[in-house]
Amino acid sequence: MGILLQPKLPREYNGYGRWPTTPARAAYGRALAIWTEVYGEDHPQAAAAHNNLGLVMQAEGDLAGARAAYERALAIDEAVFGPDHPNVARDVNNLGGVLQDLGDHAGARAAFERALAIFEAMLGPDHPNTRIVRGNLASLDD
Repeated sequence: MGILLQPKLPREYNGYGRWPTTPARAAYGRALAIWTEVYGEDHPQAAAAHNNLGLVMQAEGDLAGARAAYERALAIDEAVFGPDHPNVARDVNNLGGVLQDLGDHAGARAAFERALAIFEAMLGPDHPNTRIVRGNLASLDD
């Protein structure tokens, strides 16, 4: 399963509102069930499925569901990898995006800044993931 990193763009430009999210939500829900059954609830594959399901929920406007999914992914990845792993940065970035959508700009800023620090330290300043998070952070000032 791919691990998705959400660039924070206005909904009308990011395309998420234009693809059929219901089949995606069902597919990611099924993937989560499979990974949980095979590896257990606290496995990184389950975290990836929670993360990807959160992206679909966010696209559908289920911001509370998306936040819960990102928070669950983050809890798993922090427990498995520690606080400074790129998977943690991915989860924190995506949590920041939903916090921004919920109007919690202070929470979003803290999340984006944490994700940026992790990606810069682990992947360098010019890595595509680092650039995405830097752009997400800048979107708070728009």
